[in-house]
Amino acid sequence: MHSAEHRALRELRVFGTQLERHWEHVAGRIGGAEAALLAAGAADARAMLAAVGAAAAARGVPTRPAAALTGRLTSARPPAPDHLLERNQALRYAVLDAQHCATLLRYAAALATGRGDDELRALLERFAGRLDGHVAAVRDAVVALGARPDDAVAPAIPNVAGRLGHRIAASGGALGEWIDRRAGAR
Repeated sequence: MHSAEHRALRELRVFGTQLERHWEHVAGRIGGAEAALLAAGAADARAMLAAVGAAAAARGVPTRPAAALTGRLTSARPPAPDHLLERNQALRYAVLDAQHCATLLRYAAALATGRGDDELRALLERFAGRLDGHVAAVRDAVVALGARPDDAVAPAIPNVAGRLGHRIAASGGALGEWIDRRAGAR
């Protein structure tokens, strides 16, 4: 196996774990119909991690040791904590998790194809398709929030810390809007 493929499988461990944990975390706190979408995506991420981990192990390619360290240093989404985000922002950032993993799955599938490993290619493409479905569902939910702007800008995490963080972030947004208006008046 080429080192590029080994790295891609290790990155799938890192970013798949982040996807599963982040979507599960947000699903448990955001409420509404979007919570079920995120929980379903987290479940598929768990299944992907198990299947890809088993496939890598069967090929003598460990992915877990280095992934444990790398996962602490990198992320596919911006570093803003969900407690500071509006509902629409948290959901849009969640889409980035799954898009990144789906792209990585397809890249790894192409590498497997180059080696003639059709079994691994099919597994990776199957999970890429499943994640694409979750990306589309959550993206559609974000777009639908456009018809409900008050819901769109509500705190992503509707607890005390989320409301406080949202107020701080909203103050920064209001400052930006004021600066834009002042610059436009010139």
